[in-house]
Amino acid sequence: MKIVITVDGGAVDTEDLRQWLGKDPALRGRVRRAADPTPRGGTMGLAADAVLALLAPGGVATVLAGAVIAWLQTRKGSRTITITRPDGTEISVTTAQVGTADAGHTERLVQRIAAQLDAAANSGHRGGPAEPDTAGDPETPRQPGASARE
Repeated sequence: MKIVITVDGGAVDTEDLRQWLGKDPALRGRVRRAADPTPRGGTMGLAADAVLALLAPGGVATVLAGAVIAWLQTRKGSRTITITRPDGTEISVTTAQVGTADAGHTERLVQRIAAQLDAAANSGHRGGPAEPDTAGDPETPRQPGASARE
């Protein structure tokens, strides 16, 4: 399953996150830039900076979710990471949600994100809406076009 990860901080934050994720042994070789960073003739470059992660069922989603949360916890200022599943469902997490979170809250957040990613990977789901597991939570996946930023 191919997921897209974007950071609202732009190209520098996106590249920093890609490098952070690539250092994790379980994610090595599964994370790359979403597109060629070199502009082609007649173009102005990338429309949006993103990271692609290739996930398979069996625990890699938990590693990815944990690494994303850990990266957010090391950031100063406001950042939002959005993980987009193949079916278009978006899962957004902000520095405000994780900055002062205790270990229990962080673990629950990681598990919720991983469960949503694993559900898509295990079902082979490529289209149609996914059912969110907890309505109203800021970490709850949103359907395409909906915003998790409140």
